[in-house]
Amino acid sequence: MTAAIARRSSLAGCAAVLLALLCTAPTGVVSAARAGRQDATDAQHGTGRTLYLKYCSQCHGEKGDGEGYAAIHLYPRPRNFTTGKFKIRTTPNGALPTHQDLVNIIRRGMPYTSMPAWSIFTDQEVSDLAGFITTFSPEFSKAENAPKPVPLASGPRMSKESIAQGKKLYEESGCVKCHGMLGRGDGPSAPTLTDDWGHPIRPADLAQSWTFRGGSAREDIFRTMSTGLNGTPMPSFLEALQPEQRWAITDFIVSLSGTGPGYTNLVIAKHVDDQIDVAKGTANFESARVARFPIIGQITEPVREFHPPTTSVTVQAIYDAESIALLVRWHDMSAEKTGKNGPLLPVPREEEEQPAGAPAGGSGGASPGGSNGSVFGDQEVAAAPAGQAPAAGGAQDPFAEPAAPSAVASEFSDAVSIQIPSQVPTGVRKPYFIFGDSQNSVDLWFFDLARPSPLQFTAKGSAEIAPNDTGDVTGVASYDQGEWSVIFKRPLRPDSGAAFSPGQFMPIAFSVWDGVSRERGNRRGLSVWYSLYVEPEAVPSVIGPMIETALVILAIELMVIGWVRWRYGSRAREARGGQPTQQPAASI
Repeated sequence: MTAAIARRSSLAGCAAVLLALLCTAPTGVVSAARAGRQDATDAQHGTGRTLYLKYCSQCHGEKGDGEGYAAIHLYPRPRNFTTGKFKIRTTPNGALPTHQDLVNIIRRGMPYTSMPAWSIFTDQEVSDLAGFITTFSPEFSKAENAPKPVPLASGPRMSKESIAQGKKLYEESGCVKCHGMLGRGDGPSAPTLTDDWGHPIRPADLAQSWTFRGGSAREDIFRTMSTGLNGTPMPSFLEALQPEQRWAITDFIVSLSGTGPGYTNLVIAKHVDDQIDVAKGTANFESARVARFPIIGQITEPVREFHPPTTSVTVQAIYDAESIALLVRWHDMSAEKTGKNGPLLPVPREEEEQPAGAPAGGSGGASPGGSNGSVFGDQEVAAAPAGQAPAAGGAQDPFAEPAAPSAVASEFSDAVSIQIPSQVPTGVRKPYFIFGDSQNSVDLWFFDLARPSPLQFTAKGSAEIAPNDTGDVTGVASYDQGEWSVIFKRPLRPDSGAAFSPGQFMPIAFSVWDGVSRERGNRRGLSVWYSLYVEPEAVPSVIGPMIETALVILAIELMVIGWVRWRYGSRAREARGGQPTQQPAASI
């Protein structure tokens, strides 16, 4: 009995062990599979983490919160990945981006920001980095948030009809309230716009498509029109407008700026027969070629300006028998014609340490979410179409009636300057491009646009600028629909300073101050040295010299051919003993 019980107990124990093994085997296999996947994920995130800490954390912060040690100097502010709000997406407004959306931004970068295009990474490294970025926001781990791209219809052919329809829809949909009639970012709502974190945000300059941070191709603009820009007042037009309507507005936007900036390094001063009259304004320059020069931040000397709102200027130049005149234009959200400005105005050092993009009063602080910056231009904004709710999470309804701009006058006015060497350079050396140096001074033509006319200074560096207002430099300025037009005029041969002569190249550089951004003194946008060429009054035709050269060459060839034949005939006669031979009448 006892033995039977023992056997049954032993069998029962074996069965229990076998059952346990059978039950636990699949769990072990599943656990092993999960562990394998986790190891792969950890390896992916490990690679992405390494790349992120080495290349990205300086701006975006080690925690992905947009608070890297360089962030205070950047405008727009670096992305705060913890919020899960991304502007450049193929997904609906308010949704997370796809993995490919993140890959595309890393690979392409964001033009006219501090975000470069990362071409040094392999495709796998970019993918790993994009995957690691999603770990900063818990939104990516929620199944219900799985991103799904919106349908983006292929575009019809761009035509005059589609552009005309797009212009009509552009006005009817309220885009003009932020972007202005000509797309220059000067709409009545522009000075009042803020992002989700309460930071001032500039409308896009639609007339400068090369600054669009999501891409300037028609497909890129259509995508932004369809998906909106998370974190900004720019809504999605996916439900409000049909695809063909969105394509029409896209075509109108494309028509505003053409194909690209066409930056150059030379402006040509064209001779005009009539005496230059600044009272005629821009009409003086109708025959002059347009040159566009980039404007960059002054980041070399104290009280720097890392990201000036002005990104470029266009310049035209003409001269008559006595004077030379230059027309300088640039886009500006608003005209600051009050306050003061000057090349020597001091800027407190602590102002350089203020978060970039602070509002006009200088009261901006670090954004808890990080200012999300721009896609289209300096910033990105469009008004929502009639009856549509504002963008998800938006700071305000952009379709609402525009609030009146602040009645408080700007402390600092807009300003612009032209500088040339005080003496025509005789060699390759030029003065230091930031207002000259102690050995090589510059002649500074400065126009405070709160004043009726420009002033003149002599500068031997940004810390040594002295008034030298001889009255030689005169000018006028005007502001219209988001664009400043400023004319400088000066004698070709002044009593003191460098003279301009036909056929001559003169170094020239530009500076622009935006008053609403509190730019003054050394805090400004500027250019490096470029060249102004004074084109001779009568440009000789190349056709005459070409014909003369061709005739000379032909005469030389005929002479050579004749000499060779004469020599050949002489040798033939000598070989025959000098006996003359009768040549055919037609022989040469």
